[in-house]
Amino acid sequence: MSLEAVKEKQVPHVVIVGGGFGGLYAAQALRKAEVKVTLIDRRNFHLFQPLLYQVATGSLSPADISSPLRAILNHSKNTQILLGEVKDIDTEEQKIFLATGDEIAYDYLIVATGVSHHYFGKDEWATKAPGLKTVEDAIEMRRKIFLAFEAAEKENDPEKRRAWLNFVVVGGGPTGVELAGALAELAHYTLKNDFASIDTTEAQILLIEGVDRVLPPYPQDLSEKAKKSLEELGVTVKTRTMVTNIEDGIVTVKCEDKEEKIETKTVLWAAGVKASAMGQAIAKATGSELDRVGRVVVEPDLSVKGFANIFVIGDLANFAHQGDGKPIPGVAPVAMQEGQYVAQLIKKKLAGKSVEPFRYVDYGSLAVIGRHAAVVDLGFVKFSGFLAWLAWVFVHIYYLIEFDNKLVVMIQWGWNYFTRKRGARLITNPYLRTTPAGDGNSLNGMQAQKKEPVEV
Repeated sequence: MSLEAVKEKQVPHVVIVGGGFGGLYAAQALRKAEVKVTLIDRRNFHLFQPLLYQVATGSLSPADISSPLRAILNHSKNTQILLGEVKDIDTEEQKIFLATGDEIAYDYLIVATGVSHHYFGKDEWATKAPGLKTVEDAIEMRRKIFLAFEAAEKENDPEKRRAWLNFVVVGGGPTGVELAGALAELAHYTLKNDFASIDTTEAQILLIEGVDRVLPPYPQDLSEKAKKSLEELGVTVKTRTMVTNIEDGIVTVKCEDKEEKIETKTVLWAAGVKASAMGQAIAKATGSELDRVGRVVVEPDLSVKGFANIFVIGDLANFAHQGDGKPIPGVAPVAMQEGQYVAQLIKKKLAGKSVEPFRYVDYGSLAVIGRHAAVVDLGFVKFSGFLAWLAWVFVHIYYLIEFDNKLVVMIQWGWNYFTRKRGARLITNPYLRTTPAGDGNSLNGMQAQKKEPVEV
């Protein structure tokens, strides 16, 4: 059914805020439903976040893990896609308000705006220790990583050079582990013959985790195997260690009662998340409860308490109805299943059918450490090493959205595997632009002025 036909019939209007895994899977599941769907996102593409660290370390380009939302949903004739940012909700009028001032009415509202970095009250660290949630984050992280090696190449003072070759990754969850492993491979293999004045294998990669082991959600034995694999790659793992301060050139950490200052020019953040601002907007409009990081506490059917037509899914939702009373993790498979569930719930409600509460089916967890090294926990079986790495590769290829993305990433990974080369090692400057005096094809007259970041 076309969008025009949907409008003529005055069918229910489902508004989805956020084009991540949750929002996208909900929209896809509503493709043939007798509803009008409006998907709103600040960006015009869906991003495969689990592979952002590979953009940050030069293995992949942003376009390899991104797909235009319009291309993904071009067969969903009942769906309209709008580029915009939702700022507020009016639950009485059943309207949402965009940053532009536009209003959009809804019958059902699905909010899937995710989370951002959490610096535990130290927001001033954000500029010194970039996180990894968006394409812009990955490009900035890539810029910092490769600029560090370039700066070390020009530095004659051994102490200052050592600071440029020290990399600190804060957070020992999957993102931190994958990032640290990729950095170690970059320094010890990919770049080792690329510089004349420095030995990149002397780079020190420190992974800092506050609890007693890396990959805390994983079983103890897999955490130990992950740590061992990281150390074999040359990563120094510091557990039970907290970052207490980050300033220019110095990271201060505390382990038990001992304080240590680490000289480094590159700090990368992979610890903690906080909910998007939509969590606060929903709480204000509905009176719903938020958890300590700002996620909305939802009902067993993922609705907001007291509002059966407003749903929160993905990383923004605190769903603690699985049996153990703990919130289910904020990972992509959860968002996918929640998006599909809410879509089915809406269709069943419109058909007058009852709906069972949401239940997440955990098919397992995977984390990659480096070249043919990973850990996999499928519940009924746990394994690591090359077989786990192969499983990780095929799972991630499978979930990439479009065929051309899958093909490009497979070719790129194959090339990287056999050559250890990374072709996306671009250093971008977000503030460079050609002046009007330039010819448009040269760098003549290039000046550093504050402009919008350039995506590459």
